[in-house]
Amino acid sequence: MRTALVQLTSSDTPADNLPVTLRHLQDAADGGAGFVLTPEVTNCVSTSRAWQHDVLQTEAEDITLAGLRDAAAKTGIWLLIGSLALKTADPDGRFANRSFLISPSGEIVARYDKMHMFDVSVSETETYRESAGYRPGNTAIWADTPFARIGLTICYDLRFPQLYRHLAQQGASVLTVPSAFSPVTGAAHWDSLLRARAIENGAWILAPAQTGLHKATQGKARQTFGHGYAVAPWGDVIADCGTQPGVTFFDLDMALVDTARQKVPSLTHDRPFNQG
Repeated sequence: MRTALVQLTSSDTPADNLPVTLRHLQDAADGGAGFVLTPEVTNCVSTSRAWQHDVLQTEAEDITLAGLRDAAAKTGIWLLIGSLALKTADPDGRFANRSFLISPSGEIVARYDKMHMFDVSVSETETYRESAGYRPGNTAIWADTPFARIGLTICYDLRFPQLYRHLAQQGASVLTVPSAFSPVTGAAHWDSLLRARAIENGAWILAPAQTGLHKATQGKARQTFGHGYAVAPWGDVIADCGTQPGVTFFDLDMALVDTARQKVPSLTHDRPFNQG
């Protein structure tokens, strides 16, 4: 199946990002893609909670979700909206970081809220406290399409292999990892972690990414690693989007899942063990 990863350098203004994303989606559809994936926080990359409170919307109101659902229906594509930053009704005011799988009729087939929060100090000058602004999800999500069962994850989830194994053992053969990876951790770990998750589970790993320096109206500008990846079930990198925004095509060959799982059927070899 012809598939496309959309790589973005989203700003902190959703209204500015939507037309850019729509152009990339149209390019992907014109190039023959039947499945298109966008990165984490497609609608808004921002470090300012005050600014996010001003520009973010609820799921019901969100212009990006509405626009991308309409585009999926018009082009007849399956679409993974990697994630959107959304307002919630939580009393503490925290947002959701939510991924959406959209059908070719524009319907929402699945929603997944990012489970693991990126609370880290990468260096003396690069610190993240994602849980201060976002509330974590608590449910593993997968969904069926005509071409594969898809397991949904987001970015920092990548460091928690038990989630991917659970999804694979539920029958997921495509695992999505839309991301906005730090340049420091991206250079060190991105390739290794994505390939490991593919090899461990005999699954396709599809990881569309944010890239470059993101325009900031308020707060500190973020920089992200890029290199959106498609990794085949044997661990081969089939597509690397580099560091520029745009669309990267590849063929999603689902027969490779059966081949990998037959060669190394490790998903059926789990054994209980005593905890010392």
